[in-house]
Amino acid sequence: MGAPEFQWRERFRDWNVTVCSSNYELYGDMSARVMAVLRRFAEAVEVYSIDEAFLSLEGMTWAQLEAYAREIRQTVRRWTGIPVGVGVGASKLLAKLANRAAKQKDGVLVLDHDSPAGHDLINEWPARELWGVAGRLAARLADLGILTAGSLRRASRSLIRQRFGVVGERLVLELNGVSCLELEEVEAPRQNLCCSRSFGRPVTELEELRQAVTVHAERAGEKLRGQGLAASAVCVFLLTNRHRPDLPQYNPQAGRELIVPTAFTPELVGECQRILSAIYRPGYRYVKAGVLCLGLVPDEEQQGSLFRQVDPEQEEKQRRLMAAVDALNLWCGRSTVRVATAGFKQSWQMRQRRKSACYSTRLPDVPTARL
Repeated sequence: MGAPEFQWRERFRDWNVTVCSSNYELYGDMSARVMAVLRRFAEAVEVYSIDEAFLSLEGMTWAQLEAYAREIRQTVRRWTGIPVGVGVGASKLLAKLANRAAKQKDGVLVLDHDSPAGHDLINEWPARELWGVAGRLAARLADLGILTAGSLRRASRSLIRQRFGVVGERLVLELNGVSCLELEEVEAPRQNLCCSRSFGRPVTELEELRQAVTVHAERAGEKLRGQGLAASAVCVFLLTNRHRPDLPQYNPQAGRELIVPTAFTPELVGECQRILSAIYRPGYRYVKAGVLCLGLVPDEEQQGSLFRQVDPEQEEKQRRLMAAVDALNLWCGRSTVRVATAGFKQSWQMRQRRKSACYSTRLPDVPTARL
């Protein structure tokens, strides 16, 4: 197990599990597995991002939280092989602060904001490193002499509200252990979706760009269908190497609004290819291409159009076709069934020479033990 644990540690070393003691579907197999483990430890869980979650541990005492936090960390590590950091606080902001500080210790920190140790940590923590304090806000706080979390905690609420509004006042309250941000157990509906990759080498030919855009459009359609969504518009973008100012730069992007929202791959590919033809210019070394799906709506709640007659029978055929394609690609491997313009050689693909093996999803990658 040495090799798999090393690979997972390298790939997921920034995982966070941030726990709040007050009241308050992921993408990727490993994310889903970790979140499933976390849900065993709390009834209320907010999946904040692909590698971070908030858990409500209401009702537990500070004495109980230390052992419970370590049990969370150990269980996730034992069941998934991923080392996580666990920070516990009376509010989301304090839990985030504890999580950041836990990475400098042994991965677990319970932050009692009223204890001497809690006071010391908050007093020394830079204000600019607080969750929700961006560069501009940090500069404005510095103008008032507020350079640490402790000075912000002691600041006048009325002054902070006057200068920074209710968002700034919430920061003060959260640092004092007053929870202002409720746990959001229902994930907000997605508005946009992006599929893009850097090329393994600079690309200059339109044909190779067509292949890349087709692959990204196919992947976008697959993601849309998996989430029960449809796109109202699509956008294609190309990038040259901005780190090479000695080379000509050209970073175009353009979009098209769809008459009827769709997740039908051939239609998405067709629209993206038309956009690519319009924005492509020869003579440039492109290093990245991508497809954006915008204005996402539930697939079952689409609004029709006066300019396009929808054939229910044809629409059902498209759904069944995409369901069959997705099923084949799921069981036989991604891109087993693909649009012809995606090509087969695809020499432009990322090199991925240091990519971790898929120990949990591909049998050939499972380590072999020999006696």
